[in-house]
Amino acid sequence: MMNDPVLTYFLLCSSAFLAGAINAVAGGGTLLTFPALMAALSGNGVLANGTSTVAIMPGSLASSWGYRRELADKRAVLLKMLGPCIVGGVAGALLATELPPRYFNMMVPWLILTAALLFLLQRPIQRWLGHHHTQGPPTKRTVIMVVAFQLLVAIYGGYFGAGIGILMLTALAFMSVGNIHVMNALKTVLAVAINASAIAIFIIKDQVKWDYALAMAAAAVAGGYLGARIGRRAHPSVIRGIVIAIGFGLAAYYFWQQWAG
Repeated sequence: MMNDPVLTYFLLCSSAFLAGAINAVAGGGTLLTFPALMAALSGNGVLANGTSTVAIMPGSLASSWGYRRELADKRAVLLKMLGPCIVGGVAGALLATELPPRYFNMMVPWLILTAALLFLLQRPIQRWLGHHHTQGPPTKRTVIMVVAFQLLVAIYGGYFGAGIGILMLTALAFMSVGNIHVMNALKTVLAVAINASAIAIFIIKDQVKWDYALAMAAAAVAGGYLGARIGRRAHPSVIRGIVIAIGFGLAAYYFWQQWAG
């Protein structure tokens, strides 16, 4: 634990503010809030994960409301996908909280590396989606495969969560739901379902440090508002590049820490 509480809250709220701004423009805010909480909570990865998930939830809810028009006629798709999101989110959070904490801590560098790779591949995947999204209604087999994939994404999301957006966009491309804006809307709502399910488990298992989470949530909302305001001026590719660099740097740091420790 950091010794100075004022400095601790300043650093945590700063990370949440920047995370909210980054999420509004490019995504990847968890790569800022999670390591900040790891430092503040003496390396308790499970508690840091639960607190970070709660802290970024208000921003996700606001985004979902902002996409309400795109979701007006997508109730059938949401009903198909919400089930695996809820089940997977609960399962992932249970894995994080029920297994000994050392297992989660051992996975931290791999989880951060996975998230960084997903953000690195985000642009190529989105370009692929733009040229290869399916036309016409999906077959029953396609729906089953997408729902099964969504369950796996939700388990990962409940366990850690960074990078689930691009995975869900890839799956939704095969559901013929519409253009990228509609897919983004569905992805945002499904992410809320995953995170809300995981948060319920984190709360039950007492894996949320509420004084940190509430302060960071307020900072993240403020950052998200500012990010939305300046997002048109800042080039998303530059911000995404910074997030990717941070992700790979953090992964290298945690790998080194495990090797040296």
